[in-house]
Amino acid sequence: MNKALDELLELEKGLIIGLLIGEGHFGGDGKQPQITLKMHVRHEPLLRWVAERIAGAKLYGPYHYDGRHFFQLMIRGQALRDFLELLLSADWSSIDPHSYARMRQMADRYGLDLVSPGGST
Repeated sequence: MNKALDELLELEKGLIIGLLIGEGHFGGDGKQPQITLKMHVRHEPLLRWVAERIAGAKLYGPYHYDGRHFFQLMIRGQALRDFLELLLSADWSSIDPHSYARMRQMADRYGLDLVSPGGST
């Protein structure tokens, strides 16, 4: 049941962005950018909920590695490009400059043409 970004409720958008601020990794594999959300297996329902709301997001796991048990949600490719619209519609740069800068660095590193909410790149 993937929803279009414009169909997400404000609560859903806020929750997803909040998870990424606190738990997300903005990076890539050297060829393409990706956002990774890695969380303990006890958060499986939450990660499935997020995956249902971001078209093209993929949930992998459960993994059991070095005493850790986790799922990993990946957003990359066209799904990431589409999802960036949501990320940029909520300028959290003043709330958490560190995570916002990481997202911007990922975009710059991979040549994503991002326009901030205020209209500048």
